[in-house]
Amino acid sequence: MSVAAIDPVALVALAQEAASIEGILLDLLPIAIIAAGVGIFVAKVGRFPYTVALLLAGFAVSVVGATTRAVDIDIALSHDLILLVLLPPLLFEGAATTDLERLRRNLVPVLALAVVGLVASVVVLGVAGAELFGFPLLVALLFAAMILPTDPVSVLALFKELGAPDRLAVLVEGESLINDGVGVVLFSALLSLVVRGADPTRLFTVEGVARVAFDLVAVSLGGLLVGLLTGYAVYSVMVNLDERMTETVLTLILAYGSFLLAEHYLHVSGVIATVVAGLFIGNRGAEYAMSPQTKISVFSSLETVAFLVNTFVFLMIGVVTPVEQLLSHVELIALAVPAVLLARALAVYPIATALNRFVEQTIPRSYQHVMLWGGLHASIPIALVLGLPRSLADGTPFPYREELRAMVFGVAAFSLVVQGMTMSSLLQRLGIVTRSEVEELYELLVGRRRAVEEALSAAERLEGRGNLPREVYRDFTDEYERELDDLRTAIATLLADNPELRRERLLVGERQLLQREKSAVMDAVRSGVVTDDVGRQLLDEVDLKLDQLRSGETTVERGEEGYTEFWRSRAAEFGLDVELEKDGDAGTPHD
Repeated sequence: MSVAAIDPVALVALAQEAASIEGILLDLLPIAIIAAGVGIFVAKVGRFPYTVALLLAGFAVSVVGATTRAVDIDIALSHDLILLVLLPPLLFEGAATTDLERLRRNLVPVLALAVVGLVASVVVLGVAGAELFGFPLLVALLFAAMILPTDPVSVLALFKELGAPDRLAVLVEGESLINDGVGVVLFSALLSLVVRGADPTRLFTVEGVARVAFDLVAVSLGGLLVGLLTGYAVYSVMVNLDERMTETVLTLILAYGSFLLAEHYLHVSGVIATVVAGLFIGNRGAEYAMSPQTKISVFSSLETVAFLVNTFVFLMIGVVTPVEQLLSHVELIALAVPAVLLARALAVYPIATALNRFVEQTIPRSYQHVMLWGGLHASIPIALVLGLPRSLADGTPFPYREELRAMVFGVAAFSLVVQGMTMSSLLQRLGIVTRSEVEELYELLVGRRRAVEEALSAAERLEGRGNLPREVYRDFTDEYERELDDLRTAIATLLADNPELRRERLLVGERQLLQREKSAVMDAVRSGVVTDDVGRQLLDEVDLKLDQLRSGETTVERGEEGYTEFWRSRAAEFGLDVELEKDGDAGTPHD
């Protein structure tokens, strides 16, 4: 191509694009430097929440930038940036690392809090807020719908840092992962009424309530289906693939793809779609479609992406916080903070008390206190308030837009700084053990055992290929086998000395084995090895064992069979010499 053939317009466009990319990099660099400094500070100081430190650093940058212009980070934390770019990987990583069985066991309280509790608290805060804040009823309800959904980004980050107990973490994290879909539907319905200048009384008619309920169910079920279908599509590819880097890319595609497909194209809940897809891949996918190396690669990548996004989100929330608006509307914020806490308390305590009468596994009062104080409000409310339009359908300015923005940022700042920094102290005062030293030691021993076992397997493969001399291979194996024997002895002793830990690991391991039994039976039916009738009997028995396991009863006991399978009785009827348990009926668990 000759010099004369170069289009000068194209050159100008390329130069402008290069300049914009350079500007973005120059804005990201100080963010990275500040985040690194915060990380060093937290590492030196000790048990100080990293996310809270980032937020405070962002506040400092915002104040310094507003007063001296010495620091100027020109990145807009917009509604679309939070919801479409930053939120999907955080939701996906949080769901993928959630134990599906624990979530299933706590699904009733999670759904009750995420749906019934959220709707009730929005109504209470909206009606009371109309008088308290001096807003029109629809605007007060809109504020309630924005601020009350608990934020999964903040909750997941904080609870991982504190190492909250498994059931408490599932309750709080599960609620936060689900109620955002409900909150967004309520927010969208209320926003459309405000923009159209509709009569607020229409919302409380039978027709209005039915419409909101229908939209809520339709959007939620739509997101559920999208999450299941996209998750299964990626799972079906991964199950026949053994390429860890490709599978890592597929999980990231699923995180964004499920959200965009649901939210942008099908107009259903992207939050629920991403959560369901993450639960599917993180549980069934990790168990049946990933090799050990792939699991490490996938979950390490998700953890890294989530950490980087969290770093950016919390720092930028502090940077874009409108300090001048907060000071201008400090009285409204002072009213909003206790009102939000009271509205959430009116949802948490009555629902938990009612549930405790009907469920076997009750929610302790101490957990209820943490669920109230741990219901943080940050990135989701901020994303929603940043998405408020500037004008109504008739062209008039959006009512109380500046006040809503200040109140949401003010409540978010209180939630993250005050509630976030005092969460660890609250857990200690309530006597809630985050994670015992015994559990930490067990994780250390098991992790090292896996590493040693993998090293032995790798050494065997290298020796088989001729890449490791026989004599060197023996040195490696002798050393690692001695360590492996010591680790096994230490783990056995630890479990023997701590029966509760042993029982928990027994239940977890048995559930995983039963799931593999079920998968093997289903494969046998599909391949024609056994007929549908026989397969149904075998599956029913596995389901019976799983039901027994879910109630906390194991089918494996020391020194004896904890469950007599029905095949033993059938085989004995045909004269086959099989050992039958003396106690208990065939096909039933022993007492």
